[in-house]
Amino acid sequence: MSKAFVVSFEDGRLEEKHLLGGKGANLGEMTRAGLPVPSGFTITTAACLSYYQENRTLTEQQKQEIATALTRLEQQAGKKLGDAKDPLLVSVRSGAVVSMPGMMDTVLNLGLNDETVEGLASLTNNPRFALDCYRRFIQMFSDVVMGIPHYRFERVIEARKVERGIASDTELTAEDWREVIQQFKAIVKEESREDFPQQPEEQLHRAIIAVFDSWNNQRARIYRKIHKISDDLGTAVNVQMMVFGNMGEDSGTGVAFTRNPSTGENQLYGEYLINAQGEDVVAGIRTPEPIQSLAERMPAIFTEFREISRRLEEHYQDMQDIEFTVERGKLYILQTRSGKRTAHAAVKIAVDFVEEGVIGKNEAINRVDPDHLDQILHRRIDPNVQLNVLTKGLPASPGAASGLIVFDADHAERLSQNGKKVILVRPETTPEDIHGIVAAEGILTSRGGMTSHAAVVARGMGKPCICGCEELQIDLKQKKIIAGNTVMKEGELLSIDGGTGKVIKGQVPLIDPELSSEFQTLLQWADELRQLRVRTNADNPKDAAKAREFGAEGVGLCRTEHMFMEADRVPLVREMILAENMAERQEALEKLLPLQQEDFYGIFQSMDGLPVTIRLLDPPLHEFLPNLEELLTEVARLSVAPDTDRLLLKEKEDLLRKVRSLHEFNPMLGHRGCRLGLIYPEIYAMQVEAIFLAAVQADQAGYQVLPEIMIPLVGHVNELREMRNLVEETAIRVKEQTGHTLPYTVGTMIEVPRAALTADEIALEADFFSFGTNDLTQTTFGYSRDDAEGKFLHQYIDQKILPENPFITLDTGGVGKLVEMGVRAGRSVKPALKTGICGEHGGEKASIRFCHDTGLDYVSCSPFRVPLARLAAAQAAVNPPS
Repeated sequence: MSKAFVVSFEDGRLEEKHLLGGKGANLGEMTRAGLPVPSGFTITTAACLSYYQENRTLTEQQKQEIATALTRLEQQAGKKLGDAKDPLLVSVRSGAVVSMPGMMDTVLNLGLNDETVEGLASLTNNPRFALDCYRRFIQMFSDVVMGIPHYRFERVIEARKVERGIASDTELTAEDWREVIQQFKAIVKEESREDFPQQPEEQLHRAIIAVFDSWNNQRARIYRKIHKISDDLGTAVNVQMMVFGNMGEDSGTGVAFTRNPSTGENQLYGEYLINAQGEDVVAGIRTPEPIQSLAERMPAIFTEFREISRRLEEHYQDMQDIEFTVERGKLYILQTRSGKRTAHAAVKIAVDFVEEGVIGKNEAINRVDPDHLDQILHRRIDPNVQLNVLTKGLPASPGAASGLIVFDADHAERLSQNGKKVILVRPETTPEDIHGIVAAEGILTSRGGMTSHAAVVARGMGKPCICGCEELQIDLKQKKIIAGNTVMKEGELLSIDGGTGKVIKGQVPLIDPELSSEFQTLLQWADELRQLRVRTNADNPKDAAKAREFGAEGVGLCRTEHMFMEADRVPLVREMILAENMAERQEALEKLLPLQQEDFYGIFQSMDGLPVTIRLLDPPLHEFLPNLEELLTEVARLSVAPDTDRLLLKEKEDLLRKVRSLHEFNPMLGHRGCRLGLIYPEIYAMQVEAIFLAAVQADQAGYQVLPEIMIPLVGHVNELREMRNLVEETAIRVKEQTGHTLPYTVGTMIEVPRAALTADEIALEADFFSFGTNDLTQTTFGYSRDDAEGKFLHQYIDQKILPENPFITLDTGGVGKLVEMGVRAGRSVKPALKTGICGEHGGEKASIRFCHDTGLDYVSCSPFRVPLARLAAAQAAVNPPS
């Protein structure tokens, strides 16, 4: 099979998903299991990759294999493509290895032309149905294959409905569609300068090429980038006999999940439309009915579908997303795949499957993507607040958000880049809106259901979404929405609650989430399996308490410079920095010491019995100083002003002189970290004293205190030796002052390459290493993070110069080697040396995998990423390195 470009469904197998794509593999699996799947064949991912290698053309071998498979399909169907009396019609759909819902293109009703449409009309005794299928095919083929804008055709339909005085497409007659088709053909001729193609073989080849091309369309590339899917996989194409849900009241189409994809509840969840084709459900043009009501409309079909759903879930041992069509009372299964789900649902389904005996704990751990846990930790609307609810839609994706109303994806992206929070409001979204959905805080649509494009994509991204809000009038031209008597314009504040479907005027207060019992159970299993400890980065007692609530096992990084950022403390820090002599500096330090002690005491309280790593001051000094340019401007203005206060001018000139003397060309590599402590040891001595006084205070209050003092930016062992002496001398002084002796350790942050390279020397003076991978990445690459991310890094990622943003995912090939070297060298002289990382990489799953494989003791991350790190560490433990 590996040599074949085309495989019939009955020859396909699930284990060949890499060649058949997810959809093709599942169609093959279902066909062999005897389920009612319309016949067809899959053009493999190998054919797609070959297509790109062959300058985007189908080879003769591929055309021959397609022809052979088509002949087999015609024999199975008992009808032929292009037969004027009894035509075979097919769908042409993409099917990537990794599901990418709505990102690539589809063509339905292929095989219709001016002759076969009449044959279909005669065969079904339903000219309206046949002509409806033909207009759909022309519209879709022209858009997907020929690149003619979809809206040009929609305008014709809308104009016809206005002319007839009707509201719905289903009210248009056969004669209406005949006239619409003629106008459609004229649009094709005008736009493409060719007649709409009539040869079915040509239609098929062009549709296959269009699906191959859609692998590299903009929305697919953006989706792959967001979800970290390789660009080298290619897509398969599935050619399948059409079955029709739009043949009358005994026909229909729908999409259903075997469990609720929002909550994980064990019940069928989905929607269907009577007398409709598949794209009507997902496009959101009509609002569908819930799947449960099918039990009343078609009880036998519902019973059969429910049983098939149960069989598919048992077979795949996962919640399934199933597409189905009913044609004249007969059920067909068009697709099944593992269903996209919210993090809430993923956790509940995984835990329920374990409790139902379907899967084990290790598999349950693997079923939940750590990146998606952010959804569970989303804040929700404060239930005690009075809300101005405008209207209500379908609760398509949980969570709540507030933002400025925006009607256009491009505008949403621009505003987001400028730091504005926006709600994207559209009648319905299409795959072309993907960048706007990424940029928005939440999505609101007036059409579409729980399985529409907006709903599926928003759920996958963890963004709140409301769909099918039919009472909401959206005026894209006037850029306003109307809900009852309320009119709101673009740029006004709107809130949505994706859990209830409520649309709310204005901004609403949000509160922290409540964690489900299943969430706690899954994380308890993760804790049993993982080897890495998980700490938190916390700079105040509140963050430390929140992190402990989420399962943090200590503080891995307390950035003391962040404690000085509050408005009432900045003047004291500035006073300390600008001091002319020791006496002035000591005066400022005496004011800061009790504030530092209070902070440390609160953190020790929150982390009772757990280690707390406190990094001594590491500020680029300019962050606390007046802006040099602004100061220059002010001095210049005062110098020329006729009524200037001379004392004020002198004060500003003195300040300018001091700021100039402290000015650095590259503060990130300047007078910071331990360099500051070596030149002004009294600053570090004050901080260490505050730590020990707070520790004594906490100990006396009954808390168990485990302080770890971290010296930042060490590049040479002598720096650490000097600073360690300072810590030890201060500890003796506090002991003499208080009569208390408390255990403590002294370590360093490895964040410059020389420290990693000489880690064996540095380890002689260190009780622990903490790798500061943020700065280590900057100093290894020679990138300033702010400049790189603002100017060139995104282009590096887009152009594949770098595979990932190294400030988000650890660069294992470079920075990682320095970490490995540092761990190995440090433990060569101190085998029990404790090591961890405290950069932002400590909360990123691929980086956590690296930390596990490298043998680190712990990772440290922000409080809300602690559950993610616990789960990712467990996945690293249960999955051997690839």
